[in-house]
Amino acid sequence: MSSAIPKVGFVSLGCPKATVDSEHILTRLRAEGYLISDSYQDSDLVIVNTCGFIDSAVEESLDAIGEALTENGKVIVTGCLGAKGDVVRQAHPKVLAVTGPHATDEVMAVVHQHLPKPHDPLSDLVPAQGIRLTPKHYAYVKISEGCNHSCTFCIIPSLRGDLVSRPVGEVMQEAQSLVNAGVKELLVISQDTSAYGVDMKYRTGFWNGRPLRTRLTELAAALGKLGVWVRLHYVYPYPHVDEVIPLMAQGKILPYLDIPFQHANQRILKLMKRPGDSENVLARIKQWREICPELTLRSTFIVGFPGETEEEFEELLDFIEEAQLDRVGAFAYSPVEGAAANELPDHIPPEVQQERLARLMLLQEEISEERLKRKIGKTLTVLVDEVDEEGAIARSSADAPEIDGLVYIEDGQQLKVGDFVEVRITDSDTHDLWAEVA
Repeated sequence: MSSAIPKVGFVSLGCPKATVDSEHILTRLRAEGYLISDSYQDSDLVIVNTCGFIDSAVEESLDAIGEALTENGKVIVTGCLGAKGDVVRQAHPKVLAVTGPHATDEVMAVVHQHLPKPHDPLSDLVPAQGIRLTPKHYAYVKISEGCNHSCTFCIIPSLRGDLVSRPVGEVMQEAQSLVNAGVKELLVISQDTSAYGVDMKYRTGFWNGRPLRTRLTELAAALGKLGVWVRLHYVYPYPHVDEVIPLMAQGKILPYLDIPFQHANQRILKLMKRPGDSENVLARIKQWREICPELTLRSTFIVGFPGETEEEFEELLDFIEEAQLDRVGAFAYSPVEGAAANELPDHIPPEVQQERLARLMLLQEEISEERLKRKIGKTLTVLVDEVDEEGAIARSSADAPEIDGLVYIEDGQQLKVGDFVEVRITDSDTHDLWAEVA
């Protein structure tokens, strides 16, 4: 870079709408501390906002890109011409990236990648990765807000609105910034992670100068290239969830799925306004495990939902026995102000709810204990969360922070928080594992 403060050159072509797009990008650049240069030679890179309306405008835009490449060499292309397929790349394959119009976030993501603003702890108000409440070695990445479902026990849509997905380039830039800051595990969250991009009709965004669909599978694959653990939470069981299992089998993302099934009986699921086909779910779980034997499945269930009979509850127990889920959370149904389920008849007495909850958790404890016992003698990669004079506490790929089990490393006093370590499992109980450094 030619100076301590990075400088960006800018060429703006086209109509007033394109001018507004240019203004938005320039505003973001200045707000983030970049300087705007009026010469190619004094710029660290150049952004060309193009027009593609008529042939002469296309020619003018391609000429401007060519001039910028000749004079500077580092060029980001945005605007209407960028939306016309591979026209730009066919003419100028050396450009850093190509985006369409109205793409401020995508353009800034490319700028951050190729011309990161140096972090100055004396003048910058926040660290490069932003303010985080989690430890330095893991972070949550929220990919959308709101929810399009109308589950009768939930009021999230009335609180947070319908689904609004974040631009995929913005998500990837945040993830990259976190990794650059030392984060070792990205926990992907939203109210409905598998619906990511539905509201945008899976619109194509840009990352690394290449097109990337706003969709769970494509996002997971891209995150898997960052070289850290990627864990998926709150995945609604849509059919396309099957597509992420091969990514897990290939080691690109963690073999871990957090899917809130909520129940197994079709009538209760219908009352909840959840999809209901437990036989299909069991078949899919079997298929997932055939593709990825190391897969860890976590789920949550509601017991004592209004109208739940003893037979329907026992059907839920049979499902849990058959599914052999690794991690299960359960809670007794409780009315939430504003939830539609409050109006359903036949609310279950609290003492019956608690009795059913205890039976479910007892069954799951037996399943969990047996599944963890199979890991004794195996070597696992774990991520260290704590270290003291008694050893280290870590998590495996099967353990999300604060909700799943732990791996206690009794000879881990010399390890460091945030280390990836190979350990051999020596013992287990209902929820946790014990290990020694391999």
